[in-house]
Amino acid sequence: MSSGKHAWLNWLLYFIIFEVVVFLGLQWLLSGLGMSNQLQPENTIVPNWVKAVTFILLYLLCLLGAVMVVSNTVPNKHRQHLMRWVYLALLGMLVMLFFLF
Repeated sequence: MSSGKHAWLNWLLYFIIFEVVVFLGLQWLLSGLGMSNQLQPENTIVPNWVKAVTFILLYLLCLLGAVMVVSNTVPNKHRQHLMRWVYLALLGMLVMLFFLF
């Protein structure tokens, strides 16, 4: 992590890029799952439930991989700040679920 007052802006930019890339990648990967028209009489929640659970699991896998890579590259004194970004990513995952459908 770079030192300075505006270093968090660089990390915020990296975070936003990570979130956008993961969301678009998972949206493309899961585009065949689920039903786009929710107002069908014979529609069940199962196909969209599978899509949501698969999205959550794959997102958590991507997040875990990113945390492992970043925690190995940053110095020990900055690792405590990493959990803030993880919690923010988990909140972002809930927002992304709404945009997924």
